[in-house]
Amino acid sequence: MFDKKFCMSSYMAFRYIERDDMDFKEGFRHENIKPVPESEKTLVWTSKDISNAIQKVFDSLKGKKLGIMLSGGMDSACLASYMRGCDAYTFRFVGANDIQNEELHRAETYAKYYGLNLHYVDINWEVANANLTEIMRAKSAPVHSIEPQIYAAALQAKADGVEQMIVGESSDLIFGGMDQLISREWTFEDFKNRYIFTKPEDVLVEPVDMTYLFERYRKDGDMIDYMTFMDDVFSIESSSSYLNAFYLAGLNYTDPYAKLKMAEPLDLNRVRNGEPKYLIRDLFAMKYPGVPIPFKVPMPRPVDYYFKDWTGPKRPEFRTDIDLNKYTGNQKWQMYCLERFLEEFFD
Repeated sequence: MFDKKFCMSSYMAFRYIERDDMDFKEGFRHENIKPVPESEKTLVWTSKDISNAIQKVFDSLKGKKLGIMLSGGMDSACLASYMRGCDAYTFRFVGANDIQNEELHRAETYAKYYGLNLHYVDINWEVANANLTEIMRAKSAPVHSIEPQIYAAALQAKADGVEQMIVGESSDLIFGGMDQLISREWTFEDFKNRYIFTKPEDVLVEPVDMTYLFERYRKDGDMIDYMTFMDDVFSIESSSSYLNAFYLAGLNYTDPYAKLKMAEPLDLNRVRNGEPKYLIRDLFAMKYPGVPIPFKVPMPRPVDYYFKDWTGPKRPEFRTDIDLNKYTGNQKWQMYCLERFLEEFFD
């Protein structure tokens, strides 16, 4: 099925086309990532269980030249501890380094601790923008703001001879890292308003209501099963960005966390009282004794810097009364990317 209006609204609301059977137009077929089947997941109770399961993943990759996307966060730092002598790739933003000095320092610390060969992936607007058409064509849709830089890292690693890239993207969802979204019990309307990235009705001339997706998870009248929503929806939105970028670069990748599952229910009290990802925190402390445990850090991208002087979309699909001062850099990226997609593939 083809429905341009639906796809535009889905992208603005969720940063991906939620329906597998819906595309922008004929000849464009998007593909969302398929979650790991429950039967293939390993149950973990403790940080030692996680460590043992991760080790088995790396044992299965012996003989391959490995690389890792290394940030300043816990997830990739823990994975790096299994990769002595391997290549690590860390984003460095040209012209906007003031936003990530601490991030770079932590990545350098982790690489040195386990003897990784650290490479910088230099990113600026020209790099982010240069391959955008190719990335969108591969996805048959506008893309997440992290995809151009993931693609750049994948190309650089492949040129270095890396055969398998390691990422730690799934840890947040599996181990309670989305602390803002699980910070409390949500009413249906409050969660919908909190989760939608950019409300389609605020920026599009002919928006399509995305409430249907939230309705699947409504419970007890006015409440919502937000944990299952995130397992089903957020996991696809975030992981599909890696799938597209690595596929386009022709490089295989592995997320060792993706095949893990907590054997016991997440302790929401611990998460809500300052211990997000408490099992990963314990693993980090095992792997880096004496090193301060870092706060959660999303993959950095200087979108606020990129769009500080942007004047907004001009195509007729967008409203003419958009107040850009109300929007973050990531939301501006969505508007820019959707307009760019329409310009390149609909005219």
